Amino acid sequence: MQKEYSVLLDKIIDEHTLERVYMPQDAAERVVECADVNRPGLALSGYFEYFDKNRIQVMGKSEFSFLEGLDAEVRRTRLEQLTAYQPPAVVISRGLDILPELREACEKYQVPLLRTTDTTSAFISSLIAFLNVQLAPRITRHGVFVEVYGEGILLVGDSGVGKSETAIELVKRGHRLIADDAVEIRRVSSKTLVGSAPDNIRHFIELRGIGIVNARRLFGIGSVKVTEKIDMAIQLEQWNSEKAYDRMGLENQYMNILGNTVPMLTIPVKPGRNLAVIIEVAAMNNRQKKMGYNAAQELMRNLGMADDPAAISRIQKDYDLF
Repeated sequence: MQKEYSVLLDKIIDEHTLERVYMPQDAAERVVECADVNRPGLALSGYFEYFDKNRIQVMGKSEFSFLEGLDAEVRRTRLEQLTAYQPPAVVISRGLDILPELREACEKYQVPLLRTTDTTSAFISSLIAFLNVQLAPRITRHGVFVEVYGEGILLVGDSGVGKSETAIELVKRGHRLIADDAVEIRRVSSKTLVGSAPDNIRHFIELRGIGIVNARRLFGIGSVKVTEKIDMAIQLEQWNSEKAYDRMGLENQYMNILGNTVPMLTIPVKPGRNLAVIIEVAAMNNRQKKMGYNAAQELMRNLGMADDPAAISRIQKDYDLF
């Protein structure tokens, strides 16, 4: 069963600089568990069949214009019906003046009443993006997470294979460290994974023989980053002479994380290989592939073998070009 996450209402208020029009005594400790947001137009018209009381309710010009056109007693009844469900909060956008009936209903049913100067659409978009991150399904994976040329690269592999040492070399070359040893991965959408470090180990990195160092203190604030989208995973493993490694790059490999697929490469490690440079090239090549260019496919077209997969293996075996 998937674990459910929550975020404090107080954190939402601080993040979006919301005005506290009315706050019940325990409002700061209330939690929000639903990433969806609702504009209660149908509810205000009296239709509550599919009303989700777990969503934050946002009201703007349209809702207020509708309410102002109602008879005062009907308006009071509809607002009490809405707040009786005790949603996490009611937010008024555009800095609109609070209707007396709305404030009375919120006070009666102990519902936090907040206000923002943002437009309704802009606020809802910002709030949903924030909630998607805060409430996203997540796992913690052993590995190192770095940003290389704007690409989020997740380095995984057995302990001692050289992930942290490679990360330090990349940082020295101008790239940025996000997490070492433990990477917290969140699934913020059906296509996007975001990685970060747990708060208590952020910016720290372990180097065998030296110990724990603080990358931010050693290399400056420009050497670290709090979070980044995962664009590619790289599996580092000790070189196995009996294993056939991909030498062309025509077939894409993927790693499945929380139901999302991420492009993956397997890079063998042995003395003399400059892993930092290899990862830099992998990051740039991955970006080129996303932009529609594949060097291996172009080479096969130049050789007239784009439609003959068997010819690729024959070339490697007979002529050892690569």
